[in-house]
Amino acid sequence: MKNKIEEARDMINEVDQQMISLFIKRMAAVSMVAEYKAENNLPILDVSREDDIREKNLQILSNKMLESYYNTFFDGILKASKDYQKDLVKMYEDSKKWNNIVF
Repeated sequence: MKNKIEEARDMINEVDQQMISLFIKRMAAVSMVAEYKAENNLPILDVSREDDIREKNLQILSNKMLESYYNTFFDGILKASKDYQKDLVKMYEDSKKWNNIVF
């Protein structure tokens, strides 16, 4: 029989596996956004979009004690997404063809 810490770690491992799958899916969508922005000469940063997403997600968060931790988590997601978009847009600008970019 597992003790509490073993059970908790199993739960964390399971969630981490799910998060990896969701991260890959999210970054695929981010690449689509980067493609659109590159082709339409739009900036990477969209503060109003970020604010909207954050507000919507915070409304879903039932444990208000977790808000600051969620904000830290979300800031990391946004940074990774914007960094990836910047890299993809630069590759696009260097090649001028989106289909030349290998993901």
